[in-house]
Amino acid sequence: MTAPKPRKILVVFGTRPEAIKLFPVVAALKAVPGLDVRTCVTAQHRGLLDQVLGIAGLVPDIDLDIMEPGQSLDRLTARLLTGLGEVMDGEKPDRVIVQGDTATAMVGALTAYYRKIPVGHVEAGLRSGNIYQPWPEEVNRRIVAPIADQHFAPTETSAEALRRENIDPATVHVTGNTVIDALHATQAKLALDPGLASGLDDIAARFADKRVILVTTHRRENFGGGMANIARAIQRIADRPDTAILFPVHPNPNVISVMDEMLGNRPNVARVDPLDYPHFVRALGLCEIALTDSGGVQEEAPALGKPVLVMRETTERPEGVVAGTAKLIGTDADRIVSEISTLLDDKGAYSAMARAHNPFGDGHASERIAGVIADGFGC
Repeated sequence: MTAPKPRKILVVFGTRPEAIKLFPVVAALKAVPGLDVRTCVTAQHRGLLDQVLGIAGLVPDIDLDIMEPGQSLDRLTARLLTGLGEVMDGEKPDRVIVQGDTATAMVGALTAYYRKIPVGHVEAGLRSGNIYQPWPEEVNRRIVAPIADQHFAPTETSAEALRRENIDPATVHVTGNTVIDALHATQAKLALDPGLASGLDDIAARFADKRVILVTTHRRENFGGGMANIARAIQRIADRPDTAILFPVHPNPNVISVMDEMLGNRPNVARVDPLDYPHFVRALGLCEIALTDSGGVQEEAPALGKPVLVMRETTERPEGVVAGTAKLIGTDADRIVSEISTLLDDKGAYSAMARAHNPFGDGHASERIAGVIADGFGC
């Protein structure tokens, strides 16, 4: 009897966060007999994406290399639409997998829809309720929702958001967030080979007697006045003799130019190039507090018992705020400094956030996702 033809899965991603959250999913899918797993990267973020591919040992089957300096959202979207369309016409997958809320995810789902290819959405159902915060991510993920027929929601809160939008409950699966899988996998690699993150040895020694604040900022809605306020707050926090700032600076010129102008070379501020994932995991371990406007850090830091102060007005991850692991503080410089000072000076306030339950998963989300996809094909 002839064995059935493997079912082809095309996993599409283009940015560092997508790669982090999808490499454990790709590994889990490849472990399922009867699935032919193919990966396509758009390289929407070239350098940052390649960092993750290297540590994950993931060599893409297709690389569109679509990044251009200063690329507008409409040009990016148009190039993704035609590029991914050609890929899907050539590959003819049985299912497309996208992750999160990037332009790559949105266009990947749309190009699959144009060809009537089923779509699975990893990290589905996140909602801030404001289409301009985060922008354009909030609309990107709303576009994916009615297209996908498998929705992998990281929490019950995100699953309920999908149900409120009349998504068929039978298609919604609460899995946990795959970033926790990636975090655990990377911690295990670091335990076996600490040299994977040895690039932070000098900074760890330099700040050994300091209380380290890890800062990440890159959100489009904070460009301009918000970014300047963040820089002012960093200046003031770094004036504390007991405190140091570890700041992997995002390569976007809207971030770099402000930080270059306002921070200069302050002894208590270590501005470094963007960190690969092992170094970022080590940075989380070194810090006492994460100060961020990122989405992923809101999920990762609590897994290591680190309070997260979120420099945004809204979040699509309200579970962390409800659980007490994260706090929305906006970008007012006085507010940022005040909230940091409270956590540094009030042991009770710090402990309440550090010990709060992390609502984002147990490290087995990828296995659950692969199981649902395999069951759908009868594998």
